[in-house]
Amino acid sequence: MLKDKEKLFEFIRFCFVGTIAAGIHYGIYYLLQVYINVNVAYTTGYLISLVCNFFLTAYLTFRSAPSIKKVIGFGGSHLVNYLIHMFLFNFFLYIGISRILAPILVLAVAVPINFLLLRWVFKHKKKECAENFEEK
Repeated sequence: MLKDKEKLFEFIRFCFVGTIAAGIHYGIYYLLQVYINVNVAYTTGYLISLVCNFFLTAYLTFRSAPSIKKVIGFGGSHLVNYLIHMFLFNFFLYIGISRILAPILVLAVAVPINFLLLRWVFKHKKKECAENFEEK
């Protein structure tokens, strides 16, 4: 029961951090998409929000100190996430969804996938470390 409660609060923290990161991403995209190519604007917003997202995810969501391994894992999961974002973003634009609404629809699909990827990055290493400690 306690583990289920912990997972629920972890997911709530993830949503909170994700909302902040998504707001940064969308805000930058929204401002830039008027002046530059929408894919460049979308990518710029994504990259800027990525830095903030890493530290908030580490400290707040998963209550774990940042490390080089986590940067690599986070970067890898976000590379996959970015590719999903760009595919969906361009697909939604292609089928006629407005460039203002398309990023919101992308988030609705990509957020659950990203949560699972990041949870694995931050929790798998923690579990692996605990198992190694117990063996000694």
